[in-house]
Amino acid sequence: MDFSAPKGLTLHSHTGVAYRFDPGALCLELLTTGGPGPYQRYEVLREPADLAAWADRSRLMPTPVLEISEAEVADARRLRDALFRVVIAHTRGEPHPPGDLETINEAAACSDLAPTIAPTGKRQWVGTSCGTHLVATVARDAVELLTGPFAHRIRTCAAEDCHLVYVDTSRPGRRRWCSMEHCGNRHKVRALRARHSEEG
Repeated sequence: MDFSAPKGLTLHSHTGVAYRFDPGALCLELLTTGGPGPYQRYEVLREPADLAAWADRSRLMPTPVLEISEAEVADARRLRDALFRVVIAHTRGEPHPPGDLETINEAAACSDLAPTIAPTGKRQWVGTSCGTHLVATVARDAVELLTGPFAHRIRTCAAEDCHLVYVDTSRPGRRRWCSMEHCGNRHKVRALRARHSEEG
């Protein structure tokens, strides 16, 4: 699904350093909010305001006006966890978990956010939307990503201690890191230290 230019997510390393992360797709932005198993400790979608805040940080342009229920927050977490497992299986060349595919497909079958052209000529969303519309939009983006031309470019950051997932939309297709200013820079520093150590 083609959205406007990404705002870019601001994440923080375990040392508290802020860095910009662009996963390249709306559905992959949702994976930064927590996840299944060991990723539950990163959970940030606990109440409607949390999901609305994520939508505001996401690449959805403009930010939709949302009325979100507690149940819809649970639906967003359910979709995210299913998508997380499907994407990881995809990057490993493993079969997609059928139950999780069903969760994604069911969410994608609902009505999504409806774009419209404002009198000013700018893009806007029709009226006030609900959490289900938001979740459906994310799910449809996931369907398009996983079945589209960049499906083979969905990757996990090359750093051993980083689990961020992105789609490499660059022309050369050689992206290795979640962020050059974070994991890419850490790799450069380690390589430089190793080189100096060998020379010394």
